[in-house]
Amino acid sequence: MNDSGLSQRLAKAIVNGLLIGLAVLSLAPLLWMFAVSLMQPGEASAFPPPLWSSSPSLHNYHELFSRMGMGRYLFNSFLVSTLVTVIAVLLNTLAGYAFAKLAFPGRERVFRLLLAALVIPAQVSMMPLFLMLKQLGLINSYAGAVVPGMAGIFGIFLVRQYARSIPDELLEAPRIDGAGELRIFFQIVLPALRPILVTLAIFSFLGAWNDFMWPLIVLSNENLQTLPVALASLSREHVQDNEMMMAGSVVTVVPVLLLFLVLQRYYLQGLLVGSVKG
Repeated sequence: MNDSGLSQRLAKAIVNGLLIGLAVLSLAPLLWMFAVSLMQPGEASAFPPPLWSSSPSLHNYHELFSRMGMGRYLFNSFLVSTLVTVIAVLLNTLAGYAFAKLAFPGRERVFRLLLAALVIPAQVSMMPLFLMLKQLGLINSYAGAVVPGMAGIFGIFLVRQYARSIPDELLEAPRIDGAGELRIFFQIVLPALRPILVTLAIFSFLGAWNDFMWPLIVLSNENLQTLPVALASLSREHVQDNEMMMAGSVVTVVPVLLLFLVLQRYYLQGLLVGSVKG
């Protein structure tokens, strides 16, 4: 019995040690990025590179926001990502619920067609979408940056699979009492979909925040550019300034990292419950 308990403790210690080692390896690039961002200009180019600055300072961050206008790009990214998230969650939830619980002609055929469209690369649709937005006068505007993320097939699929787990009786009872579909949706369906909505919101926000290609195409006005595009421009102008580049990377990564850590519990709950019920 003692040998069995000792073996279990040893196995548990080995597994925990491996997990801690993998966590350290995963965090090492982020920690190095933060350390370099606090170094003096040229300090990170020494060989061997120091693990920590001899005189850490916020000089690089001050330069980013005072001289490079990083605050404007940060605002642009927050605005575009927030708009995309709010609109995408609403539209994807409406469509996913309709495909899951509302009967209409051709429902299954339309849904299969949407799933088939998942295999089409997003880059294929960028040119026709750009031409459409140009005709509408939405180039070089926040609206032009938001349009592609307003609804996505994956989001519709995610909501549909989760919404199928809602009992039909829960929806039929208010219908018998005379409640309209919109009232049922906002008062009954949305609270039931809360875990998957948080998951969808995180996906949408991260996708919009990290998107580089579409803002680069549609936003040629420097005052409207988002953080990834601005960081790429910064790398061209300050290719040798590793410390400045790392400071810009920290500014880009930290907001979404904090968002994920705050909502991690709801995110995992949405994935796990969806996988069990769907």
